[in-house]
Amino acid sequence: MSSEAKGIQKVGMIEKIKPHAELIAAGLSGVLILAGWLFDKYGSGADSIIAYLLAFLIGGFAKAKEGIEATYENKELNVEMLMIFAAVGSAIIGYWTEGAILIFIFALSGALETYTMNKSHKEISSLMELQPEEALLIANGYEKRVPVSELLVGDQILIKPGERVPSDGMIIKGQTNIDEAAITGESMPVSKGEEAEVFAGTVNMTGSITVRVTKSSQDTLFQKIIQLVQSAQSEKSPSQLFIERFEGTYVKVVLLVVFAMFFLPHYLLGWSWHESFYRAMILLVVASPCALVASIMPATLSAISNGARHGILVKGGVHLENLSHLEAIAFDKTGTLTKGKPEVTEVFVKEGLEKEDLIWKAASIESHSNHPLAQAIVKYAKKNIKKELFHPDSLEDVPGWGVKAEVNGERWKIGKAAFVGKENVERFADGRAKDLSSLGNTLVFIEIDGELCAMVAMKDVVRDETKLAIDHLKKQGIRTVMLTGDSEKTARAIAAESHVDEFFAECLPEEKVEQLKQLKEKYKTVAMVGDGINDAPALAIANVGIAMGGGTDVALETADIVLMKNDLPRISEAIRLSQRMNKIIKQNVIFSITVIMLLISSNFFQMLDLPYGVIGHEGSTILVILNSLRLLKS
Repeated sequence: MSSEAKGIQKVGMIEKIKPHAELIAAGLSGVLILAGWLFDKYGSGADSIIAYLLAFLIGGFAKAKEGIEATYENKELNVEMLMIFAAVGSAIIGYWTEGAILIFIFALSGALETYTMNKSHKEISSLMELQPEEALLIANGYEKRVPVSELLVGDQILIKPGERVPSDGMIIKGQTNIDEAAITGESMPVSKGEEAEVFAGTVNMTGSITVRVTKSSQDTLFQKIIQLVQSAQSEKSPSQLFIERFEGTYVKVVLLVVFAMFFLPHYLLGWSWHESFYRAMILLVVASPCALVASIMPATLSAISNGARHGILVKGGVHLENLSHLEAIAFDKTGTLTKGKPEVTEVFVKEGLEKEDLIWKAASIESHSNHPLAQAIVKYAKKNIKKELFHPDSLEDVPGWGVKAEVNGERWKIGKAAFVGKENVERFADGRAKDLSSLGNTLVFIEIDGELCAMVAMKDVVRDETKLAIDHLKKQGIRTVMLTGDSEKTARAIAAESHVDEFFAECLPEEKVEQLKQLKEKYKTVAMVGDGINDAPALAIANVGIAMGGGTDVALETADIVLMKNDLPRISEAIRLSQRMNKIIKQNVIFSITVIMLLISSNFFQMLDLPYGVIGHEGSTILVILNSLRLLKS
C-alpha cells in the first residue's frame, strides 16, 4: 500500500473515531483510575499517583478546554471551571481517587450530552446524505452524468426507477410513484404525472420520468429543510437562556460560600482545618448545577429531532415550548381547513337529458377556460366520463358572467344565475338552488338553446382529516376559531362542517390580524394556522405561527412551525410532543434541584463523604440526560 493510500486510510479512521472521542477518553480515564487504585492497594504509591494524574488529564481535557475557552470568551465562570477546581482541590487534600472519579463521571456525563447532540444532528446528516451528487442531464438528444451543483433552471433530467430526485422540478414526461418521506414524513408513495412537482431527496419508485429543473441546488426545498432544522437546533428556548444566565451568578455564589467554608466552620463550629477544607471541597462538588444545566438542552434537541423525523419542522425551542401553553388556535379556511380548490358536489340535469353526455360537452367547453370553477367541471368529467374532450365549433368568453359556445348547431351558455335568467333558476330542480347555496356551494348553470338544462353545485370541500384534527384539539382544551374572507353564509357552512367553535367571515388580511390581537387579549397563548403567503401578517402576530407546508418553500420562511404534509392532525401531535418535552424538563429540573439540596444539607451535617458526593452529583447529571433521550423515541 502506498504512503498516500495509508494517509487516506488513517484520516478515514480518525473521522470515524472523532464522534466517540469523549466516550473513549472517559473509558480510558476509568481504566487508569482502576490501575491507580490497584497500584495504591499493593503499595506502589508513586505509580498510583501517575495513573491518577493521567486519568485527570485524559478524562478532563475536553471539559477543561471547553470551560477555560468559555470563561475566556464570556468573561464568566461556568460549571466546567467548578469541576476543575473541585478535582484539583480533592487531589490537594490527598483524595486522588475521589478527584479522578469526579473527572471520570463528569467526562462520562459530557460524553452522553455530546451523544444526544450528535444523535440530534444525525437527523440532518442522514438528510444530507439523501441528496444525490449526480444527475442524468438530457441535452441535444444525449444523456450525460453531471454534478447536481452544475444543474441550471430549465435543464431537463432523466430520473429512473429507484433513483433519488436530484433537484426540485416539474415532470414533463412520464408517470410514477414518488416516496416523499424525506420531505413530508409520510410513508405512503404519491402518484405523480405530467406537470406535477417533484422535490430533491425524494425517491422515484416505479416509472422513468423526465423532469425540468425549477430551482438551483442551493434553493431546493430539501436544502431549506436542512438549514431550518440546523438553525432550530442552535436556537435556545427561554428556559435554556434563563438557566445559562443563572449559571454565571450561581457559580460565583458557590465559590464565595466555598471560600467562607474554609474558615467559618473552624472558628464558629470548632471544626479542624482539615475537616473545614474537606467539607468545602465536597460543597464545591455537590453545589455545582451540572444536572440543572443539562436539564433542558438535550430534551429540546431530542424533541426537535423527533418532530423533524415526522414532518413537523420547528424553528426553535421557544416555539416548541410555547405550543404546550396554547389556549386558542385560529385557522385560515382556504387551503387549511379546506382543500383550497372547488370540487363538484352535485349535478342536476333536466329530466329527459342524458347526464353523462351533457357533462362531457360542458367540460369540453370549459376546458378552454382557466377559471377554477371551469377546471372543477373538467376534473369531474375526466374522473367520471371515459371520453376524450373535444373542441366546440365556436367559443366566446363573457368576463364576469360565463361562457357562450356552439356545439353541433346548439347554442350553449354556462355561467352564473343572472347569465341564464334568475326566474328559471328558482324553479329548477324543485328549488334546490337556495338550499345548496346556504350550504356554501357555488352554483353554475347550463343553458342550451335558451332552455335551462343543468345545475352544477361546487364548493371548496373540507379536508377529510379536518374534523378529526379539530376534535383532537378540543379534547386538549383548545378553543378553535376560523378566519376567512368568504361570505357569512359560506363561512357558517364550513364552520359547521369542520367542527370549529366559532368563525369570523369577510376578513381581509389586516382584519385577520385584528382578530388575532383580540384573541391574544382573551387567551394567554394563541396560534395561527395558514398557508404561509396571504396569511403571513396573521402568522407573524400570533404567539405561534403554523404553516401548512405542502411542499412550498414560502411556508418555511413565514411560520414558526411547518407541517411538511398538509396534515392537520400533526398539530395535535406537535402539541403532545411539546407537552412531553416540558414534562421531562420539569422532571429534570425538580430532580436536579432536590439532589443538590439533599447533598448540600448532608455535607453541612457532616454525613456525606467525598466519594458519595461525587457519585450523587454526577450520577444525577447522567440520569437527567438519559431521561431527555426518551424524547428521541416516537
